[in-house]
Amino acid sequence: MNLMMLLEMAASGFGDRVAFQNGEATLSFQQLFEAAGGAARRISDSGCERVALLDVNSLALPVAVFGSAWAGIPFSPLNYRLTGSELEALAERIAPSFLISDAARVEELAGLPGAALVGRGDFLAQAQAAPRPEDDWGMDGDAIAILLFTSGTTGAPKAAVIRHKHLVSYILGSVEFGAASEDDAALVCVPPYHIAGMAAIASSVYAGRRVVQLENFSPEAWIETVRKQAITNAFVVPTMLVRIIETLEKEGRADFPALRAISYGGGKMPLPVIQKAMAFFPETDFTNAYGLTETSSTIAILSPADHRAAVASEDPAVQRRLTSVGLPLPSVEVEIRDEDGQAVAAGEHGEICVRGEQVSGEYLEKGSLLDDDGWFPTRDGGFLDREGFLFVDGRVDDVIVRGGENLSPGEIEDVLLEHAGVRDCAVVGMPDEQWGETVVAVVVSDAAVSADEAALQEWVKDRLRSSRVPSRIAFWAELPYNEIGKLLRRSVKARLGENAS
Repeated sequence: MNLMMLLEMAASGFGDRVAFQNGEATLSFQQLFEAAGGAARRISDSGCERVALLDVNSLALPVAVFGSAWAGIPFSPLNYRLTGSELEALAERIAPSFLISDAARVEELAGLPGAALVGRGDFLAQAQAAPRPEDDWGMDGDAIAILLFTSGTTGAPKAAVIRHKHLVSYILGSVEFGAASEDDAALVCVPPYHIAGMAAIASSVYAGRRVVQLENFSPEAWIETVRKQAITNAFVVPTMLVRIIETLEKEGRADFPALRAISYGGGKMPLPVIQKAMAFFPETDFTNAYGLTETSSTIAILSPADHRAAVASEDPAVQRRLTSVGLPLPSVEVEIRDEDGQAVAAGEHGEICVRGEQVSGEYLEKGSLLDDDGWFPTRDGGFLDREGFLFVDGRVDDVIVRGGENLSPGEIEDVLLEHAGVRDCAVVGMPDEQWGETVVAVVVSDAAVSADEAALQEWVKDRLRSSRVPSRIAFWAELPYNEIGKLLRRSVKARLGENAS
């Protein structure tokens, strides 16, 4: 199993079809195949042990991904927003590397340890001009396809190891070959160093779907691209969807006749946001895709039918499923375990553990975290309802321990977000002499509806036990998120601590 077999099938089946588009520049599936071969020769000749990319979305990205796979060298996209010292630390961990970047940055990156630098344009030109290697790619599924550094919201980034067998298993189990029509187009605006970006490349190639790249997200650019390029499928993180809807509300229109499907994930989707989105895009199918870097992308899906059933139902249990991440993929097993590692019953909270062919659960320095039976502890907390729908509470590390009782921040946030005066919120545990930790909330208010601290505390008290009522509520203009839409709870706690001192 090798990622190149996906591209080979696509090039054989619909080689003349456009595979990737960036602005006016395009690559057909056959051109991508040829360029991957040229890139493989260039990569092999460099003597590198890793191929790194420090750049926004461009046509060099898919060429580098498949060229690395052909050459049998791990591909490692890096976060182009990192500081100099952070980049140096990552460069040392993947050295010696063949590093592709924007030509304007090549000179400033010259001091990166163990990195042979090449500009994006030069790399692409060389790949398209060079002949293919004499040898085909290897088919060892255990070979490393991608080294993906996690976002590091709770510490230094970890290098997640994704082997060819993991990503290919995910694609073969969730995507139908050639399922896309010639008119299908997927808009990709997540950065290359996010697992969703890697999965979008592999899945779109296998489906035969044109990928339109957006170098950097803005709601205005997203809206313009969807309309101009007749985008049929798009993936967004929740913070992106919020900004898109706000911009469209100012315009007073949606006007996306081609847009058939929007998938979302990468962070928690507030219930009011998805409800508003479904009302704003009544003809568009919505899918919630939950997954992790360590699971090669999606492991559970809340389908369009599940979305509509939840909105239409009068049963509170069915309605609540709109806040779930749906049902596990048929190829994935999900189990909820307590602190002793024992499986718990439906409705009981614990740590989400997963098992399946696509699950890596491995890190470059730490090795595999799979147990003897192949289960991976995700460090996400949650529960399964009686019908098997998965609900995610948040990171296990974020659980608030108040007087020996474990409290889920996500449960309290969901209740606060039901209040019309709350646009966004975050709940964290802060040190407390009496209880060990106390519940503190940060709220971003909706300007149209007033909501003071006492009213919101009463709101939570009426719906949850008193132990879950925030002892303090701070009001901020906005919450800190990283570029892929994950709430930075560590930053929230640090700022609250500063304000309290």
